[in-house]
Amino acid sequence: QVQLVESGGGLVQAGGSLRLSCAASGFIFSINYMGWYHQAPGKQREMVATSTNYADSVKGRFTFSRDNAKNTVYLEMNSLKPENTAVYYCSVLVSGRPRYWGQGTQVTVSS
Repeated sequence: QVQLVESGGGLVQAGGSLRLSCAASGFIFSINYMGWYHQAPGKQREMVATSTNYADSVKGRFTFSRDNAKNTVYLEMNSLKPENTAVYYCSVLVSGRPRYWGQGTQVTVSS
């Protein structure tokens, strides 16, 4: 059974930083593609970062990384802006598309 547990969200002022973590279990982590997505209120869920791609709005500010020994992926978020406020989810990608989701972690950036 695939399980994804995100953590690290919170309230931060604009310009601040957060590091999200996603602990994975129930599948062979090291050979699977992973990604981070976010969903703001009233909006569709969108890709933020994978190991090979970043949304244009976060390039240069966010960094995707993974630790296969810990079955964990990370999203380092710097220079945060109010428009980055959303629930952030990690996902296992299958054939390039998100298949499994975690429960999400709230990120709120105040101006």
